[in-house]
Amino acid sequence: MKQIFLTIICLFIAFGASAQKQHKVTSPNGRITATVTIGEKLTYAIAHDGETILHESPISLTLSSGEVWGDKPQLAQSSQKSIHQTIVSPFYRKDKIDDEYTLLTLNFKKQWSVEFRVYNDGAAYRFVSKRSKPFTIAAEEVAYNFGSDVNATVPYVMYGTDGNYESQFHTSFENTYTTDKLSKLNKERLMFLPLITETPSGKKICISESDLESYPGLFLTTAAGNHSLTGMFAAYPRTTELGGHNMLQFSVTEREPYIAKVSGPRTFPWRMAIITTADKDLANSDMTYKLAAPSRIADTSWIKPGKVAWDWWNDWNITGVDFESGINNDTYKYYIDFAAANGIEYVILDEGWAVHLKADLMQVVDEIDIKELVDYGAARNVDIILWAGFHAFNRDMENICRHYSELGVKGFKVDFMDRDDQEMVEFNYRAAATCAKYNLILDLHGMYKPAGLNRTYPNVLNFEGVHGLEQMKWSSAEVDQMKYDVTLPFIRQVAGPMDYTQGAMRNGSRGNYHPSNSQPMSQGTRCHQLGAYVVFESPFNMLCDSPSNYMREPESLEFIAAIPTVWDETINLDGRLGEYIVTARRKGSVWYIGGMTNWDARDLTVDLSFLGTGEHTITLFKDGANAHRNGVDYKKENILLKGNKVLNIHLAPGGGFALQVK
Repeated sequence: MKQIFLTIICLFIAFGASAQKQHKVTSPNGRITATVTIGEKLTYAIAHDGETILHESPISLTLSSGEVWGDKPQLAQSSQKSIHQTIVSPFYRKDKIDDEYTLLTLNFKKQWSVEFRVYNDGAAYRFVSKRSKPFTIAAEEVAYNFGSDVNATVPYVMYGTDGNYESQFHTSFENTYTTDKLSKLNKERLMFLPLITETPSGKKICISESDLESYPGLFLTTAAGNHSLTGMFAAYPRTTELGGHNMLQFSVTEREPYIAKVSGPRTFPWRMAIITTADKDLANSDMTYKLAAPSRIADTSWIKPGKVAWDWWNDWNITGVDFESGINNDTYKYYIDFAAANGIEYVILDEGWAVHLKADLMQVVDEIDIKELVDYGAARNVDIILWAGFHAFNRDMENICRHYSELGVKGFKVDFMDRDDQEMVEFNYRAAATCAKYNLILDLHGMYKPAGLNRTYPNVLNFEGVHGLEQMKWSSAEVDQMKYDVTLPFIRQVAGPMDYTQGAMRNGSRGNYHPSNSQPMSQGTRCHQLGAYVVFESPFNMLCDSPSNYMREPESLEFIAAIPTVWDETINLDGRLGEYIVTARRKGSVWYIGGMTNWDARDLTVDLSFLGTGEHTITLFKDGANAHRNGVDYKKENILLKGNKVLNIHLAPGGGFALQVK
């Protein structure tokens, strides 16, 4: 009897094993393998150089009808192929991208499928629906099982009540990073993307998403266990209430029992994991851009990136004039004259040009004549951009874009969306498409990470979703912006360009920084700010400080005014997450190299061998001998670089450097 029982058990195990089907897909260089298992559940795992770094993790979509794509899936067909192509990438960190990956497609019965792409630096998957009839999605199962209590560096949602996830879905997607074991992270707070985990062997995994269209953004929590991260999504809004900043925002008061509406055949967002053994390779990754939908703008010749003289951060605080500065035409003509004198392409009219509390962009305050400013700027080769609150822009988008494009305005900075449910994600795409229709560029402030939108609609040049320099107007010295600055190139910037708004001319060394609304300063040194123009990606890049302050600092102004905002080539030469970074970017034949450190002083050896043979003329800005005491202290040097292609540069605490190579 015992023998019969053992035989039955063995047959049962054998049957269970045969009921599971595995598909392996490997990166072109052979180092990364994703194993997809089709059994009772649809799961996948990822190995790097033979080491399992993501353990078996389930994926599924639950429809409101109760059907679950991923439970007992019935495979109809599978295919695998290698892809190698070149992506043209205007208005980006490089002008073209080598796109090479292995594609696994699993088609299941009942008209749905899953696609996996495995690149040399990571893996991604997405669901695909082939159904023509509309339906709704009640939930998506996203899980990342790491098999042990790994370290993680994550941004929490800043506001909302612990444990009340609904209150946390309303967020500006701005916060510094927390690093700890998964088990020690706050289980009652949502984390937004991107974020990073680190395996015991030291490999980094950056988790994010791309091609986020007509679908809610992904949040993660540790609520399900100490060794895993679990996805959460904001449900579709049922009712909203107007309020928030100057009656320009909507808060959700009630939600539907589903996260997304689906109207026909479509693809869903990519769930991506970038895998590296060197931190600098995270900052080099183009996976977000590769996974995004191609451009929907056939002619991009009218899109003009550039730098912007910005008013809000410096509180319209100009000096040496015979008029009272503020939101008026005299002040903006001063900004335009400053921009024209220094080859700066744009001036922005931030909040205040439209009548307060009306949410009507057709009502302009008496002190502003937009047509006069547009014509004044046009005569000086300076274009005008207008700020717009979400509700004011959304309520009459078509007419606003038509009217102001006819006046000669070149774009909008739209602010205070502060959600990423399906309704808000659809707004961002609609805003991008409408602006493109009228040849308007767009800066999406007050929103989540780009997640590929900058490729699909390249007229969207900038995105916030970053704890940028604006925070220094009110943050105490306890906020460590220096550590944040050398963390975000490895995390947030992986998702796309940032509206960080650097350029402060008042610079606070450690112990000297303090917040100020009307005379704000940065943490760290002047050269940290100059280095940020190389390290941070912003095709529409702000000069945040007052024109009066820049004119008192002609050397710094000359460097900032000359630096490009989009590039032909980018190489991150060196760096460690949260410690320092060195980035090189090329436009034409000219290279710019920038570096930044946290509050630790350090000596860096910058390898310039990639410049090749021959002599090179270098203009170097580096921290001055007393920058540790006075952050504005710097030294400018002109160097003739010959045979030895190495520079040794000292960075003060909170310091940096910037150089131009010809």
